[in-house]
Amino acid sequence: MQISSRFTIAVHIFACINTFEKEYKITSDFLASSTNINPVIIRKLLAQLKAAGLVNVVRGSGGASIARALNEITFLDIYQAVECVEEGELFHFHENPNPKCPVGRNIHHILDDKLQRVQSAMEKELASITLQDVMNDTLRYLAKS
Repeated sequence: MQISSRFTIAVHIFACINTFEKEYKITSDFLASSTNINPVIIRKLLAQLKAAGLVNVVRGSGGASIARALNEITFLDIYQAVECVEEGELFHFHENPNPKCPVGRNIHHILDDKLQRVQSAMEKELASITLQDVMNDTLRYLAKS
């Protein structure tokens, strides 16, 4: 199981905006060149991040900027903004377990609370990491190269 790459692309977008915003206008084409992702996908992610209040986007000559302080934006904020999971549920069940089978009939009862605990633990960890943490590492790695 993997979470959609939209999450890591979104974090990459934030790192680029913060690193280059004083030198360049941050457009979807600029971000696409760094991520090596189609600009249409970048624009969709920027729209989702904007709707969540995480970035500002000015069409035309404006470009993108980060809407809040880096230490106020968590991985959980980004994860939720780019809709990495369907209907808020990380784990998905197969559609039609056999109701005539005692396991199939009860599999939701058996697993639902356990899977919810796993998802809650993951979300708690995502909430503990901020974009400031990412930028601290980014600056450290850029200094080495």
